[in-house]
Amino acid sequence: MPEFMSEDFLLQNETARVLYHERAAGLPIYDYHCHVIAAEIADDRQFENMSQVWLAGDHYKWRAMRTNGVAERYCTGDASDWEKFEQWAATVPACLRNPLYHWTHLELKRPFGITKLLGPDTAKEIYDACNEMLTTPEFSVRNIMRKMNVKLICTTEDPLDSLEHHAKIRDDGFEIKVHTAWRPDKAMAAENASLLNAWIDRLQEIADVYVADYHSYLIALRKRHDEFHANGCRLSDHGLEAAFADDYTAREITLIFERIRSGKALNAVEVGKFKSAMMVEFALMDHEKGWVQQLHVGAMRNNNTRFFKAIGPDTGFDSIGDYLTAAPLSRFLDRLDSQDKLAKTILYNLNPRDNAIMATMIGNFQDGSTPGKMQFGSGWWFMDQKDGMISQINTVSNMGLLSRFVGMLTDSRSFLSYPRHEYFRRILCNIIGSDVENGELPRDMKLLGQMVEDICYNNAKNYFPMECD
Repeated sequence: MPEFMSEDFLLQNETARVLYHERAAGLPIYDYHCHVIAAEIADDRQFENMSQVWLAGDHYKWRAMRTNGVAERYCTGDASDWEKFEQWAATVPACLRNPLYHWTHLELKRPFGITKLLGPDTAKEIYDACNEMLTTPEFSVRNIMRKMNVKLICTTEDPLDSLEHHAKIRDDGFEIKVHTAWRPDKAMAAENASLLNAWIDRLQEIADVYVADYHSYLIALRKRHDEFHANGCRLSDHGLEAAFADDYTAREITLIFERIRSGKALNAVEVGKFKSAMMVEFALMDHEKGWVQQLHVGAMRNNNTRFFKAIGPDTGFDSIGDYLTAAPLSRFLDRLDSQDKLAKTILYNLNPRDNAIMATMIGNFQDGSTPGKMQFGSGWWFMDQKDGMISQINTVSNMGLLSRFVGMLTDSRSFLSYPRHEYFRRILCNIIGSDVENGELPRDMKLLGQMVEDICYNNAKNYFPMECD
């Protein structure tokens, strides 16, 4: 009977074990989307303890802790680092069959080498052991990345970010490439005119462009887009409830922008038109520079008003949304493709109901210009778990070409999350191995091994226009 988290974890047949251990396990990590803080790489931060590196900013763990009856002060509040870790350790045994149980023990195993189960009885021992390692030079941020065989990462920054930390990382000659991704969500957030105006005021200063009207707004944004490109950025990222593809005229957007700058609230129709226009403009900028655009679609954010007012956004009160997807997404992509200005695109879906929609939608806009130009991205957020990954892999296989898939990413704020690539690779190899054992795929290990290597590393390396060597 298999042991928990053994070297053959999730590998349920011999073919899967050979594919993983001989072809997937040793590959470098190409983490093309994450939310780690570039300043911590630039400073080569040395974390003092496990709470700082593992719990701070991790809304996945906070949700589980709240569900387990843990008070907020131990999640985002003023409890000590040890108290927060102690409460997380007490929550872990309640996470059986939740993906956090797997991730937690993978992240203790790599890079710390700890194989004991985390719980109340082992919390202090594991905390002290990890903390002792974290205080050594071998566990600085950069050395953790080296230990995990990371080749390249892409962080996520707002257009107003100076990118000074990325410049320092380059100037230091750090061999692991650290790029940025352009995330302009705040530039189109017309549902809150006061916040958008404050953002535009800062844009004026940073871009040194007086924003008198919509035309000059686009000039200022393009200037920042140019600056990101000059600093090595080659991809954008957009967090959307759904695709925005309303019809609009240039005159309408000009007048809507005037209303925004005058501080007047917009109605829902005006907000939709403005967001639609901005998405087109951003997509055109990306296409002009040969970038990849990523669309994360389907999150329903900040559902809990009381906690949003108390502790702000991105703290674990988001869920899967129930939005119309197919028609607006088709209109958005077709609007660009009709002009032959559709960039390479990755669609990430949060509602499993829509997996087949995404997988078939990308097929509408594959144009033969590059293998896998349009991608159905890996399981994201609530789908970033075993069932979600299996469903995404099977849907891509049935409705596209799995062999052209660009593979996994961490989408994480923690430098301990790189084992998510291992998790994905094991699941991928097990799916392929099971098909071989069932007689559904040929037992051609050269053919299958090459596909595994491509999905786990080569496809991403070849798809994204960033240097990693």
